[in-house]
Amino acid sequence: MYRIISRLLIYGSMPADSILMQLGDIFRRLEDDSQTREELRTRVFTQIKRLLQLATDYGFDENLWQNYLTYLLITDENPFSLTCEKVGAGDGSVNHFALGDFRAFMDLFHFDFTGIERELDIDCFSLITHYRAIVKKERMYNKNVSEKVRTLSRRLACAAGEQEFFRLVTGFYRDYGVGMFGLNKAFRIASKGEEEVSIFPINNMDAVTLDDLIGYEHQKNQLIANTLAFVEGRSANNALLYGDAGTGKSTSIKAIVNEFYDRGLRMIEIYKHQFKDLSNVIARIKNRGYRFIIYMDDLSFEEFEIEYKFLKAVIEGGVETRPDNILIYATSNRRHLIRETWNDRNDMEHGDDVHRSDTLEEKLSLASRFGCSICYLKPSRQEFNDMVIKLARRRGLTLSDEELLKEANRWELRHGGISGRTAAQFINYLAGNPQHTAV
Repeated sequence: MYRIISRLLIYGSMPADSILMQLGDIFRRLEDDSQTREELRTRVFTQIKRLLQLATDYGFDENLWQNYLTYLLITDENPFSLTCEKVGAGDGSVNHFALGDFRAFMDLFHFDFTGIERELDIDCFSLITHYRAIVKKERMYNKNVSEKVRTLSRRLACAAGEQEFFRLVTGFYRDYGVGMFGLNKAFRIASKGEEEVSIFPINNMDAVTLDDLIGYEHQKNQLIANTLAFVEGRSANNALLYGDAGTGKSTSIKAIVNEFYDRGLRMIEIYKHQFKDLSNVIARIKNRGYRFIIYMDDLSFEEFEIEYKFLKAVIEGGVETRPDNILIYATSNRRHLIRETWNDRNDMEHGDDVHRSDTLEEKLSLASRFGCSICYLKPSRQEFNDMVIKLARRRGLTLSDEELLKEANRWELRHGGISGRTAAQFINYLAGNPQHTAV
């Protein structure tokens, strides 16, 4: 195996502690007899355990070895894979080196483990190449990632030669991208230091769709139109969704990401205390072949908070222009985002005319930098009733409309008034009581 690995050029810079590199070293030491059989057996079991953990994390099944190699191929961010992500494989000279690597990967895909199993008196490789999971619960793993890896793995295993292998891998890069951005929809960040920011996938993103948000058709259409222009490469605006609590602002943005994921849309969630890292985040993603929404939920600032200054500079007005593949979408219960006081309006003239102070102008200028402002107001009583009935029928609840609305009105009086959130919470409550659900 280590001889095959040594043939890798483009994909040959994998970490020394990766499963593939560790197994290669085990085969080398088995051949030169530099470790005892007991030591090598222990090392093999350690890597098998890591493969099993990977299978659990991603819902892999059948041939775990081929699933793992496929996962390596679609997560390795190298110059070749990143170029394929942006512009396709093309006819460059680098394709010659890629074909050589893919010939090596084909040999790894169909590697014969019987020799090492006989030498070390083990059978674990036979088991992982014909693996059957005990139970597969979608909540235990990222279904989106799992399906992509397993589907591509089966196709690569059947590839007739390196040309077909090349076509399948580069086609995946073109359609989905490479690395974590190619496999996941949403991400969050963490700072490692002054200049370093790490981006991590969110594996359990809500699978909500726009149809799940009842009502607010005008608001949804505005958001769809702006996002559609963005993913199609046309001019689009940063969006601010503001209004009453529980009206579906955050749900709308999550649904938009789910709607346009297959067209290259990704989302990075960032919190107020992380605004100082915005420039570093943008530097990490501006040259990728995706469209990114930087998402800020429940955005608002108190008088003493100055983080909004970082946000203003990034949105518009800094020396470096915002890249075309990035938009900022924010939700807020405040229209103007920053808390105002009467002290902001204390520059009065004798004619009782109010002139906004410089401080007030600075605060209001943040909201004005969102070119797409969408207002979400609390529903009317009739709209709330419609939400309750539609949500109840979707969940299979058997109460009559009259009984349903009677209970809903009692519920909202004790739970914050009428809103889409209150309606959803009420239906969740009823759905948890078996007597209300359809048989």
